[in-house]
Amino acid sequence: MLDEPRSGRLAAWGNALLAALVSPDESAQRITGEDAVHRVVGLPAASGAYADSGAYAETEPEPVGLTLALGRLRSLGTLGFRVALPVPGHPLGLSGPPEFNSRALEAGEAVIATGAALGLVPEAYEVGPEGDVHAEVTWHCLPVREAPPADVPSLGEAERELAEAMRDATEVLTELDVAGSGPVADAALAAYRARMEAGRQLLAPGYPSRAVRVLELAQRVRALVAIAYGEEGDGRPGGAGGGVAGTGGREHGGAVSASQIAARAEALRPVERTARRAQVAAYNAYAEELERKRS
Repeated sequence: MLDEPRSGRLAAWGNALLAALVSPDESAQRITGEDAVHRVVGLPAASGAYADSGAYAETEPEPVGLTLALGRLRSLGTLGFRVALPVPGHPLGLSGPPEFNSRALEAGEAVIATGAALGLVPEAYEVGPEGDVHAEVTWHCLPVREAPPADVPSLGEAERELAEAMRDATEVLTELDVAGSGPVADAALAAYRARMEAGRQLLAPGYPSRAVRVLELAQRVRALVAIAYGEEGDGRPGGAGGGVAGTGGREHGGAVSASQIAARAEALRPVERTARRAQVAAYNAYAEELERKRS
């Protein structure tokens, strides 16, 4: 539930690399995390020449590793890495074109390399025998439109909205008797506390403390939303797309009727939306700072 999106890791540690706060190898290692391997397909060739269409004329014929890809993106003029966390009806962080937006929407996340007019969308595969399954990730590199991203708030705005969202989420859980409503909720809360006590690093070096605070609160809000839906996954209702899903009974947040499930969904939808917007604002904070310094 509390695992950060892969796009968040790439943006955070990619920005730290651009700021020369970490080495290329450390950046790639942090982005990969517990996955087995990350590769990038469609990466522009070293020349960076443009075709008549406005896209890069040549791309690497084979998938390349993250270290090479990050260095190439930097050489192509990347000023910062930004995150998009879109869901149907809410293209959060996207700016087009349609092909990229469609891929990002399907994945539920993406990274935009501003300055290079490129975007990266992850696609994960589970490989290995039973008992030793691990994830391999392919990042699809595609042209993007250089334009202001959709519906991304400032850090200050996100923090104010989150305070209200936290109250709303808590009230909904209390009213629906969700907190402590079954083994799924109990396990989710225990996992959340364990992760917090482990002192995990939420963002890469260089991020302002306010961004860390906003991201931590956004994850707490999304954890509460996931508990309300009785989910054990990544904290995004309905999976990567962020839609509403679940099953009835105690493991569906304590709801016992279709009307209760619908009421909870309606109450929590704006809360989840606020938390996603805040996550994007936190991950993008350092990219904005890098771009300001270079302008």
